[in-house]
Amino acid sequence: MELNRGILLEDFRQIAAAPLPWSEFAGARVLVTGATGFIAAYLIETLLYLNDHVLEHPMEVMGLARSREKVEKRFGSLVSRPDLKFLIQDVSVPTDITGPVDFIVHAASLASPKFYRTNPVDTMLPNMIGTYHLLRLAQAAGTRKFVFLSSGEAVGAFAKHPVEPIKESDYGSIDHLDLRSVYAEGKRAGEALCGAWWSQYALPTVSVRLSHTYGPGMDFADGRVFADFVANVVRGQDIEIKSAGLAVRPFCYLADATLGLLVLLLKGAGGQVYNLANDEAYMSVRDLATTIAELFPERNIKVNMAPIPVSSGPSVMDLKVPINTGKIRALGWAPKITIPDGFKRTIRSYGI
Repeated sequence: MELNRGILLEDFRQIAAAPLPWSEFAGARVLVTGATGFIAAYLIETLLYLNDHVLEHPMEVMGLARSREKVEKRFGSLVSRPDLKFLIQDVSVPTDITGPVDFIVHAASLASPKFYRTNPVDTMLPNMIGTYHLLRLAQAAGTRKFVFLSSGEAVGAFAKHPVEPIKESDYGSIDHLDLRSVYAEGKRAGEALCGAWWSQYALPTVSVRLSHTYGPGMDFADGRVFADFVANVVRGQDIEIKSAGLAVRPFCYLADATLGLLVLLLKGAGGQVYNLANDEAYMSVRDLATTIAELFPERNIKVNMAPIPVSSGPSVMDLKVPINTGKIRALGWAPKITIPDGFKRTIRSYGI
């Protein structure tokens, strides 16, 4: 489904209006891996917007992806732009890129829980072996900043529910023998590699722990509930919640998350990890479903919720897990898009 360009351009204008040293990108060479992925593709289009509307000397944007077919489907006519080039290969093998690469954003990874048990190897390798090959490339190419897209799942689970917001230095445990842990362990390994390259080679690496990011371009088959809810509204279907829906999570709109990535590319400190979440937008799954359904009353979307057993209270998984975003906020980043506005933009981006 082709995305509504008007919604995207509105987002890009808002990002470009941020007071960042955009001139650092002028004439630069930028590599983004996982180019057809939800976050990476949107980031690439944002960089192209900066070329068109902000930079006097455009940057060269390189996207690395495994499928030419997916590249053409996602980017359409943009593929023919002279400032955009694609490398078709697996990120887990070395690239043949030569010359300088000023900025690298490593976003290649399976990110949906539905893949963790069915494709555990393909989940781990981009985060471990792929990160290794890209760090070697960055070392040889004189990269000014290497940003690794990690996840809040790398933090693990806590024996007791956290009372204070979770900082980047806080860690729980991960059962590394559970197949579902391949994603979290892969992200931990990627973060460790970035830290090692900073310590041993002074390569300016930054790891960013994203959390519950949504927006235009989400795969409706993603498997996460907020993607299901958006798909339901777009298709005119009622929303079905198969659990009590009590889990409370922070939801960050893609434009806010992308601005955060750009802040870290331009201002993030080498060797550091940053939480990137909208800690102003917590909501339970039940309330999110109701909120999304009510955004388009003319579609008459109903929310069918599973009954809550009388004897059951909220589990540890349902409780709000506070996230400390003070570190990235100190660089000037702050989320701007509310849950209703963000999900309305998201749904409208699919032509509604």
